Amino acid sequence: MLEAKKQVAGEEGSFLFKLKITALVAVVFLLLLLPVIAGPYLIHMMIWIFLYAYLGQCWNILGGYVGQLSFGHALFYGVGAYTSTLFFIHLGLTPWVGMFIGALLAGSLGLFISYLGFHFGLRSHFFALCTIAFAEIFRLFADTIQSVGAAQGLLVPLKGDAPFLFQFIGKTPFYFIALAMMLISMGIVYLLQKSKLGSYFIAIRENEDAAKALGVNTVMYKSMAGGISAFLTAFGGSFYAQYSLYIDPGGTFGIMTSVTILLNPIIGGMGTILGPFLGSLLLTPLSEIIQDLVGVGRSGVHMMIYGAILMAACIGIPNGLLPYIKQKLQANQ
Repeated sequence: MLEAKKQVAGEEGSFLFKLKITALVAVVFLLLLLPVIAGPYLIHMMIWIFLYAYLGQCWNILGGYVGQLSFGHALFYGVGAYTSTLFFIHLGLTPWVGMFIGALLAGSLGLFISYLGFHFGLRSHFFALCTIAFAEIFRLFADTIQSVGAAQGLLVPLKGDAPFLFQFIGKTPFYFIALAMMLISMGIVYLLQKSKLGSYFIAIRENEDAAKALGVNTVMYKSMAGGISAFLTAFGGSFYAQYSLYIDPGGTFGIMTSVTILLNPIIGGMGTILGPFLGSLLLTPLSEIIQDLVGVGRSGVHMMIYGAILMAACIGIPNGLLPYIKQKLQANQ
């Protein structure tokens, strides 16, 4: 029995070592080679992959490690985008500062919604409904109030090559910023896994009743996870506003934004560090390719095909891509 346990531990250690080496090689390649050899379109695609991997990792803190599904993370994304943009337009405040204000607002909102959903709801489904409702409320507000752009949205004033104002000539600076955001989010999740707080999160995910019986304040820790997740998500919204130079209610607060955010960790592997990146690496180009092939003149068809592929993936790899790869590697050892 002892030998069997040692063998299992050795197999897991070997897998983790291979995974770390692969991740290191990938990071070195992305950092040093890709911006030099790639064209503008590929750099643009990688920026979106990094951004959605970052957003998926933010969602993963709440959905993957605490097991509480949010279907309204576009709310926090939109708060970050609109806050930094409005401060920039009306007060001339650099988005580097405005993004932190937006993150604080989104984090406070996330704490409030989480406490509201978890305190009065018996289970996570009440919280999921709360997130959808609040995201829709903010979308309707942004869609009708003229002072925040209403339905026509907001154009971010273009100042040229102004790094202090989060504006650059060319895509390469945005590439490195998006990559840094993704790596920082991975680092946060890694530290969270090793912390006492992360242990509480995982305990709640595995068996909330048992955690509560052991004295864990489940409402408080779930609310903390919601606040942290919302706080970090808002940075992604601010980045999107500066990169796209245009925001509108549907593109920020819309339900499709929420779905896109949560699909990457679900497909890649919830509750894992690399899962959101793997999901984004697969789904972001796939969505673009399908839209380019069938989207012109066929409104909605690309979403139907995309949805069918996702359903097949969920059936074929229900636990996500990373656990599936891990299982196959261990089976071949």
